[in-house]
Amino acid sequence: MKRVLFVILVTVFFSIRILGTPQTPDNIIYNGIIYKLLHVYPMESFLKKHPDKHPKKDLFFTSTALSRGYLATFEIKGNQLYLKDIIINTVDSTSNSKDYVKIQKSVMSEVFPNQTLVKINWVTGLFVLPAGKKIEGPKAYVDYSSTYEKYIVLEMEKGILKREKELSYSEYEIFRQEQFEAFKKTDEYEKIKANLLKKRFTEKDINELVQYQIFEYSSKILVE
Repeated sequence: MKRVLFVILVTVFFSIRILGTPQTPDNIIYNGIIYKLLHVYPMESFLKKHPDKHPKKDLFFTSTALSRGYLATFEIKGNQLYLKDIIINTVDSTSNSKDYVKIQKSVMSEVFPNQTLVKINWVTGLFVLPAGKKIEGPKAYVDYSSTYEKYIVLEMEKGILKREKELSYSEYEIFRQEQFEAFKKTDEYEKIKANLLKKRFTEKDINELVQYQIFEYSSKILVE
C-alpha cells in the first residue's frame, strides 16, 4: 500500500512539473542580447534570507504563471552578474478607466534603495539561455518544455561567469544526458541519493528526478 501511495505521489509530482502552469522566467542580458533565464531564479535565495525586501504582490494581478510575484532582469558585465531591475504587475492609479488597468512597475528602488545596479555575489549554478527560433512549444510564452534551435549554458560561481557552452538543440540534448551521467559520479549525487532513499524513493525514481532537473541539481559544467 505504501509503495502504491509513493508511486501516486511521484506521478503527481511529475504531472505538476510538466503540466502545471509554466512560470515566467526572469530576463538576462548577455553580450548585449536579452535572453530568458531557465531553471533558476537568482533573487529567490536572497529574498528568503531577507523576506522584508520581497516585493509585495498586487492581489488584483496575482498570476499562477508568476507565483513569486516579480520579474527580475539581470546583466553580465565583465563576467560579473548584476541585477538591473525588478518589476511587478500592479494597478495603474493614474488611469481614469472604471476597470483596473494593469501596468508593470519597477520596485528596484524599494528593494535596493539608491542603487541602480546591484552586484549579485551569492549565485552559484548553471544558467540556461534559449537562443534562436523556437522549435516546439507554446508560441505565447517560454517554458521549460519548449525546445529551441540553440542554447547557451553559463557556469556561474558566486556571481562570476566561469565557463560557457554554446550548443545546437541536438548538442544540448546530448549534453544534458552526459551532464547527468557525470553528475552521478559525484559526492553531491550520492548525498542526494542517500537522502531520497530515506524517503522511500527507489534508485530508479531518484535517477528520473535528477535527470529531469539536472540543471537545478548540478552547479558546474561536468563535460567538455
